[in-house]
Amino acid sequence: MSRNPIDLSLYLVLDPDLCGGMAGMVETAKIAAENGVTVVQLRAPNWKKRQWLECAQQLKAVLTPLNIPLIINDHADIALAVDADGVHVGQSDLPVAVVRDLLGPNKIVGLSTNNLGNVHELLTPEIAACIDYIGVGPVYPTSTKKDASPVIAAAEMAAMFASTGSLPAVAIGGISSGKVAPLIAAGADGVAVISAICGQPDIARATRNLLTEINLKKGS
Repeated sequence: MSRNPIDLSLYLVLDPDLCGGMAGMVETAKIAAENGVTVVQLRAPNWKKRQWLECAQQLKAVLTPLNIPLIINDHADIALAVDADGVHVGQSDLPVAVVRDLLGPNKIVGLSTNNLGNVHELLTPEIAACIDYIGVGPVYPTSTKKDASPVIAAAEMAAMFASTGSLPAVAIGGISSGKVAPLIAAGADGVAVISAICGQPDIARATRNLLTEINLKKGS
């Protein structure tokens, strides 16, 4: 299965509470995309499917002209309904092989991992052939995901990044301005953020600051 390239440098995961609802999520995504975010994920665990659909349609409308991919968390049916660019799943969601079969070969599929043993277990050739990137986290304490796994120790995190082979990996969990450099140094291809952008008083500036940190470390 051919992999689909994705720039994970600055990956925004939207939060309906921090953004102030659907309209705030769409506006946040638009401003962030205009200022350097490279991918946007719709995540709203407490929403009904109709809300997911409506928000995904609006996000698709603002992100497509900017060439920023829209990833749907967990719900492959929503991704199919709006022709989103891909789906991200956790270990208790649909198996990645099923998601790949549903989406076909040309969509992006991401998978969450939270410890080194987990990476070795999940990244068999069969599973690795179905996914385009992995998420590694939480790398710092986080309050935006109530069921988050324990924070990954620095040494284990670096070992996880080193174990992904040719698969790109994005760090997630509690990442804010000033915390990016150690993650890129450890081997992350990018960082996924929530509260570092969602709910910030100046979304454009927050986005640009994060991107500057990423580019400085990648260029060092």
